Amino acid sequence: MRTKLSGRIAAVLVGLEGLGLAALTVREIVAIVSGDTASIESAIALAVLTLAGAAAVIAFAFAIWRGQSWGRSGGIVTQLLILAVALGAATGAFADPVGALLLAIPALIVLVLLVIAVRDAGRAARVQRDAESGSDAPGA
Repeated sequence: MRTKLSGRIAAVLVGLEGLGLAALTVREIVAIVSGDTASIESAIALAVLTLAGAAAVIAFAFAIWRGQSWGRSGGIVTQLLILAVALGAATGAFADPVGALLLAIPALIVLVLLVIAVRDAGRAARVQRDAESGSDAPGA
């Protein structure tokens, strides 16, 4: 069934994004421990915020897997933020168009899967509501 498939694939991909953020947190902590930071306070704050982001994205992945709407909403916001970062990476004095594409393409794929999952969840909710009300007409 496409509803479950699009949601499950999106959940796995969002989970991988969360794991990527967790790996970035580890890298930031290694930089702090090795003294490779200009400002220890800023580096610690960045590591804490990155860890919080990783936890949120992983929570979205679990919620998407379980079919909860807040997970799909959070996943969509996450993809839009990734696309904003990709746009920033593609422009400016230190533009990296290849890096921007490497960020944007997976985010677009996950965004499409999440929109499909939202649409299918809405359709399933309407069918269930109609079945519970005893109405056979789809628009009633």
